[in-house]
Amino acid sequence: MIIDAYNTAQNERGRSDYLTGARPGDPPPPHVPFDPSKLLVRMDAAGVDMAMVCSLAQRIENDFIIGLTKEHPDRLFGFGQVRPQDDDALDEVERIAAAGLRGLKLHPTLHGYFFSDHGLLDPVYRICAAHGLAVLVNALDDPFCSPLAIEEIARGFPEVPTIIAHMGAVWNVPDAILVAERTPSIHLETSATLLADVRRAYGRLGPEKIVMGTEWPGHDFDLERMKIGKAIPDAADRALVEGGNIARLLGLGVTSADAS
Repeated sequence: MIIDAYNTAQNERGRSDYLTGARPGDPPPPHVPFDPSKLLVRMDAAGVDMAMVCSLAQRIENDFIIGLTKEHPDRLFGFGQVRPQDDDALDEVERIAAAGLRGLKLHPTLHGYFFSDHGLLDPVYRICAAHGLAVLVNALDDPFCSPLAIEEIARGFPEVPTIIAHMGAVWNVPDAILVAERTPSIHLETSATLLADVRRAYGRLGPEKIVMGTEWPGHDFDLERMKIGKAIPDAADRALVEGGNIARLLGLGVTSADAS
């Protein structure tokens, strides 16, 4: 099976130009409900069997993600999202776990906290550990979520798979590879990364610590699969990156025969 580890689905777009695509001075666009067929059609075109979906950090929509994954349980699985500093954050992590979501996406850059903050993150990780949730960190080139800060928290919770999205973006890729190399629970996700950086990670880590993500609709599944194919020519190794690893981390019930 081909399983993609990172994509976004947004239903309520609010007033944000980033989410609506509006130009300055345009009237607010009418609400158009999310059409899951647009996602499923692109998955089918690229031969992707299952895909993770989560909210963009600009607007957290956990109920929408829960409903979407329940409507398409054979194709989509979900990650919820919280701002750890919110008063109801821990209750919300409990709720999304009970609703069947597979993990938690965190975005320190947009939500304004340092990932090395044990007071904020340790309680979140304890709940994830208790419920078998993975954590995906949207890691950008800034100090809020440096790979070393992510490792500071992740190493205290070895039972929680921690995925560094975008492999730490551009300048933080070397440190992301470093912490994935020495911390068993840390893995790297490939969306928005350079081909050369995926090759570098594969050369240092082998295939077991890398998971393919597209971040649709900002990118497309067939293009991401092409990048992975060029970076990882070995078919067995590529099968792990394109599905086997994330299936193992999340307990998706995919056998090794399926993944190959």
